[in-house]
Amino acid sequence: MSDYSKIYFLGIGGIGMSAIARYYKRKGYPVAGYDRTPSELTSELEKEGIHVHYTDDYDYIPKDVASTLVVYTPAIPEDLGELVYAREHGYTLVKRSRMLGELSSGQTCLAVAGTHGKTTTSTLVAHIMTEAGPGCSAFLGGISKNYGTNLLVSQNRAFVAEADEFDRSFLQLHPEVAVITAMDPDHLDIYGTVEEYRKAFKAFASQVTRYLIIKKGLDITPEDTKARIMTYSLDDPAADYHAVGAKPDELGHYIFDLVYPEGTVKNIRCGVPGWVNVENSVAAAAVCLTQGLNPEAIKAAIGTFAGVKRRLDVHVASPSLTYIDDYAHHPRELSSAISSIKAMYPGKRLTAVFQPHLYTRTRDFAEDFAKALSAVDKLILLDIYPAREEPVPGVTSKIIFDDVTAPEKVMLKKEDLVEYIKKEPVEVLATFGAGDIDRLVGPITETLEERLDK
Repeated sequence: MSDYSKIYFLGIGGIGMSAIARYYKRKGYPVAGYDRTPSELTSELEKEGIHVHYTDDYDYIPKDVASTLVVYTPAIPEDLGELVYAREHGYTLVKRSRMLGELSSGQTCLAVAGTHGKTTTSTLVAHIMTEAGPGCSAFLGGISKNYGTNLLVSQNRAFVAEADEFDRSFLQLHPEVAVITAMDPDHLDIYGTVEEYRKAFKAFASQVTRYLIIKKGLDITPEDTKARIMTYSLDDPAADYHAVGAKPDELGHYIFDLVYPEGTVKNIRCGVPGWVNVENSVAAAAVCLTQGLNPEAIKAAIGTFAGVKRRLDVHVASPSLTYIDDYAHHPRELSSAISSIKAMYPGKRLTAVFQPHLYTRTRDFAEDFAKALSAVDKLILLDIYPAREEPVPGVTSKIIFDDVTAPEKVMLKKEDLVEYIKKEPVEVLATFGAGDIDRLVGPITETLEERLDK
């Protein structure tokens, strides 16, 4: 990095990109960048002194080619004018994943990979290391509610990273300790086949040097890695790390005992609700135990974990009305989130709003999405959020909708959702999706709070 005096980001509003932009801003570099649309995150970057613009205009790129590094995310289109300009004019271009790999080099990298669960688990690892250990630097895939950011910076060599399989990004990391939470197929637009997707996880496993902590049952064997394989589970007693006796309290926060190879930690209370967070806590505790942290200090830190924005994120909580927002955008994530919410609020009617993310993911998993969404009492299904993709002929939300067997279901335009909810009787409402449905969380919250005030 010493060769460059300015860093310019294409797709700076992305969760992973923004963490790296924040890091270099804190290091004193002039940082600026482009994103397609303003968001809460880009607004925060601007408050931190990072210039962000929203028109595809190469005039914003610093003109001193030799001293400007351009960082980009593969989520931006190849024909973006600024990207084309940077390529044609000899700028050094680096993918976000390579930047993360370089930042982690020489550190004690603790990485969390997996189709789902990785954001909450990696954020919890970072929280435990900060609260119960010597601290850590962390580049997270979500906004920690404890710290209000996706970046932690520490003098300690521990480096916590969310290891993202999109575009094979995680192969830039060489962790000392890693978790693999799940290997359910995703990103088949990138990988082509389920086999190729799973091969990438095996390649990631081969790069782990000390401990590889995998969800029990995953197809990772000693032939795949030089690291020592340990297993974790929600409740399988055969796993090296597992929970015993997990039960929710009256607020949906689970209390459990953690069994680990050297003993048991009694009465851990998850700081965030939902059974899925017991599983995340077991995985995060396993990582921190390999770092020699005190088990009772780990227990206390799990109890003070406030969670991650958009992960079972409770916005309205009253005896008569609850509203939760969640990032779930894969069928298994949806199933876990819906199951967790139903267990938190037994006997209550669950209305779910889902915005599918990507045409290819909708096409590849339509049947599985329909099955997951059939578990709710009422489904409100929105149009597909395309992100980086062009439409795929014949692929709309309707291919999910037609197979949903929930007692009630309706398809809506996103712009009609808030007005619809104003008239809708709601006990427990959940919004799901990785697109721009998050822009509606504020208006929905206001609408429901007004109802409580009446």
